[in-house]
Amino acid sequence: MVIDGARLLAIGAAPPCVATVALPNDSMVVPGFIDLQVNGGGGHLIGPATRIPDLELVLDTHARFGVTGLLPTLITDTDTAVDRVLSVGAEASRLGLPGFLGLHLEGPHLSIARKGAHDPARIRPMVEADLVRLERARQVLPSLLVTVAAETVTPEQIARLVNAGVVVSLGHSDASFEAASAAIRAGATMVTHLFNAMSQLGNRDPGVVGAALHHGTVSAGIIADGIHVHGATFGIALRAKSGPGKVFLVSDSMSQAGTDLTQFELGGQTIYRRNGALRLADDTLAGADLTLDQAVRYAHRELGLSLDDALRMASIVPSGALDRTPGYLRPGADADFVLLTSKLEVAATWRKGRRTESQNTSSAAI
Repeated sequence: MVIDGARLLAIGAAPPCVATVALPNDSMVVPGFIDLQVNGGGGHLIGPATRIPDLELVLDTHARFGVTGLLPTLITDTDTAVDRVLSVGAEASRLGLPGFLGLHLEGPHLSIARKGAHDPARIRPMVEADLVRLERARQVLPSLLVTVAAETVTPEQIARLVNAGVVVSLGHSDASFEAASAAIRAGATMVTHLFNAMSQLGNRDPGVVGAALHHGTVSAGIIADGIHVHGATFGIALRAKSGPGKVFLVSDSMSQAGTDLTQFELGGQTIYRRNGALRLADDTLAGADLTLDQAVRYAHRELGLSLDDALRMASIVPSGALDRTPGYLRPGADADFVLLTSKLEVAATWRKGRRTESQNTSSAAI
């Protein structure tokens, strides 16, 4: 691959008089990973105190795990917190922070019955001021993804958001199949962490899970750690999913990513990091102790997916679900790619032609 600045210029033999990088024979170059649900990393959790250096820390932390583009995610919080995060997101967009694709607001317009680790005191219906806030934010962000519950946000509100360019995802929802289908017909095109915090597939009511699998216009993120979703359930979902929408991988990572933290605070509650999971004191799952490269390895090695399919689920599929140009490696595309070792560990990541070393593999080995 011939790189000219931030762009992939050509694929083939290198022209004379250019700087070259030699790679190990047993390595592979693959499209950069895209993570649409990242609550934090490097010890920082996205929230009202987040500033540009904090966003850079989160972006750079996940770049070490192969992520060339992500959506920093704010879970249910106050209006003030939402405004502050939207403001820093707009600044990040103006600055062109490497890896910043926009923002994901997971709440506060969710179902208390399916709240998960979200603060029920801050969950509320969507009102006119919320719609205006999101419409304005979308104008200054490259992408804006909003997770809502189908029973607390009306189809009319969803249609208005979609018309403004917002990507609407269903999640933390106890809605019936009919209510979820109405939201999808109104323009919702995604489902947040499939199977977790939503009405399940039943014999008389297929629920949100059934709607996600049934409607081909919907793509669904899934947490591939073997804890949030059983491997057999994961496989059934892949076989059952109607297209062209597909299932893709998300990390749902918290501030622990890239650190040795064993616990941290979320909205006044302590999250404990144990046995590959993040849990509240009552054992409720609170995000995932996962990075996207780990999800790829799990999907390939534990679930038996082809490496091609696992890599697509971490790159091309989520990129397309966000209504962005899929991340193929081809001339004219951004030079966003990952160097994987023969063990599928990230050796280095390039974001728009600039290289970031992984914490897993020393640069001397490359």
